[in-house]
Amino acid sequence: MGISTAANVAARLINLAHEKASPVSNLKLQKLLYYSQAWHLALFKKPLFNDEIEAWVHGPVVPQVFRFYRDYKWASISKGDPSTLRSNIEAHLEEVWRAYGHLSGYDLERLTHSEDPWRQARQGIAPDESSHAVISKESMQRFYASRLNGKA
Repeated sequence: MGISTAANVAARLINLAHEKASPVSNLKLQKLLYYSQAWHLALFKKPLFNDEIEAWVHGPVVPQVFRFYRDYKWASISKGDPSTLRSNIEAHLEEVWRAYGHLSGYDLERLTHSEDPWRQARQGIAPDESSHAVISKESMQRFYASRLNGKA
């Protein structure tokens, strides 16, 4: 039972979006990946995938997944690879979709900008400045675990 990759999780999120008749753009996909990782860290105290998430101008991004889907620009992404994930991961992604799937990419961008992990990673970086600052898994786990406990 190895760890998933961000690419596999992204493909499953894309397919889930199509199943829900709500296709996603790369912007929205990146935020759903972020929330999938963040809540997995908070709930299970281990990462969903090892890929780093960077604090870009438009919010959290997994660079290699972004590059893979970059040609879609702002358009909806067609179906991902039908690779299957473990059932507990499938259930986790369903929960993330229930919580965030109804929001637009822009809404999710604004939400991530209001939360500590992205803000801390971009501390000292101008709002419109490119950055490869990594959002630490520790900051995600700490912030979202506090929200589980009603402290945030």
